[in-house]
Amino acid sequence: MNNSRARYPPGLGVGRGGGTIANPNFQSRVPHQQYVQRGLMQNHQHFQHPQQEHQQQHQHQQQQQWLRRNQLPAGDSDVDEVEKTVQSEAVDSSSQDWKARLKIPPADTRYRTEDVTATKGNEFEDYFLKRELLMGIYEKGFERPSPIQEESIPIALTGSDILARAKNGTGKTAAFCIPALEKIDQDNNVIQVVILVPTRELALQTSQVCKELGKHLKIQVMVTTGGTSLKDDIMRLYQPVHLLVGTPGRILDLAKKGVCILKDCSMLVMDEADKLLSPEFQPSVEQLIRFLPGSRQILMFSATFPVTVKDFKDRYLHKPYVINLMDELTLKGITQFYAFVEERQKVHCLNTLFSKLQINQSIIFCNSVNRVELLAKKITELGYSCFYIHAKMLQDHRNRVFHDFRNGACRNLVCTDLFTRGIDIQAVNVVINFDFPKNSETYLHRVGRSGRFGHLGLAVNLITYEDRFNLYRIEQELGTEIKQIPPHIDQAVYCR
Repeated sequence: MNNSRARYPPGLGVGRGGGTIANPNFQSRVPHQQYVQRGLMQNHQHFQHPQQEHQQQHQHQQQQQWLRRNQLPAGDSDVDEVEKTVQSEAVDSSSQDWKARLKIPPADTRYRTEDVTATKGNEFEDYFLKRELLMGIYEKGFERPSPIQEESIPIALTGSDILARAKNGTGKTAAFCIPALEKIDQDNNVIQVVILVPTRELALQTSQVCKELGKHLKIQVMVTTGGTSLKDDIMRLYQPVHLLVGTPGRILDLAKKGVCILKDCSMLVMDEADKLLSPEFQPSVEQLIRFLPGSRQILMFSATFPVTVKDFKDRYLHKPYVINLMDELTLKGITQFYAFVEERQKVHCLNTLFSKLQINQSIIFCNSVNRVELLAKKITELGYSCFYIHAKMLQDHRNRVFHDFRNGACRNLVCTDLFTRGIDIQAVNVVINFDFPKNSETYLHRVGRSGRFGHLGLAVNLITYEDRFNLYRIEQELGTEIKQIPPHIDQAVYCR
């Protein structure tokens, strides 16, 4: 047996790739006497113990393999193929395991309408999203993309502008949050995405969705709205922020003060775009766009697109991809009734509805702040749990009411039209228009608070003599029929 150990790297035991074990027989310099002894050992190998000889042969084979591997060129195809095979096997194994480790909520087995279920059959993995983002998507309870998500996500990922019209409660928020989170470079600590919304409550809700979807990413989300501390917002902007959610006036104010730097913001999202382009918000939105780079991407989402939206599109969007999933304006899955009453009978009628309907949670709309507070007091006196919310309340109080109602602390909420824009509380299955709205857009947004994400809902309208013309006009404009309320309402039409 030839002694070739001097060819091996010093201290080599099991070779590269495992824990390196020092060779117990290695010495850095071999004295002359040891060469003589080594020769004697070679002449008497047959006297070695069989187990020791087997160990030496095994060690010799491993070392020869290590040497052959390191003698190959760096780009050797055989080595590359081996490494690729090992890596692909590791990826396959991990891809099978990562979903099993997720904390996925129980599947929602309630009935859903086809405006949510009629998809092309795509999966979220089909969009080649970051695994950390996919983890957040599945842990949020999303199973497959809804139609608006199927249409929007791949287009948004290409960098194109989007003008999307879809029904309330069909997944619009995730349709823009998912591509926004995917495109953010979390190693670049600048504002890269701005999401504009018209109300404080919607800003809080949208930022929460972003945080939940991106909880496995190192993305910093900030929400800023009027009515909160400007000083706190300024201090927060000195920390890393990747995604900013807020109302136009507050973000514009921060940009003018030079603390909200938007020169690296590559995506602007406008949720409830029709409201953002109303006279109340449009000047602020257009001023804000001047702080963005010329190459920015703009995504516009809403349930209705009046003329103002089309004008804005022509001026600020570059060859936008138009998505229209609203062949019918009214929402599928929502049964609509009216009850013809006198003004003084409304509270009694409401009491009757509470006693006869199977209400998970309900939202009751009034046309003024005073009527909201008076009705909430009446409902409490009737013995029913009730919260109320309106624009004149302090912001902290509004946030607390919204949070508690969303978490199921109360069954009924009385509010003004402040609560009609994009607020997503899936437990709400009944909407009552205590005061009937004066236009079809407001009616559409109010009714959209029930039947979220394709579930069934019920809308009941209390109509006085003065409301009859508005009822007729809204039916004509929306192309729908609002029927007179029957003595008994089957629970199957709003509770499945």
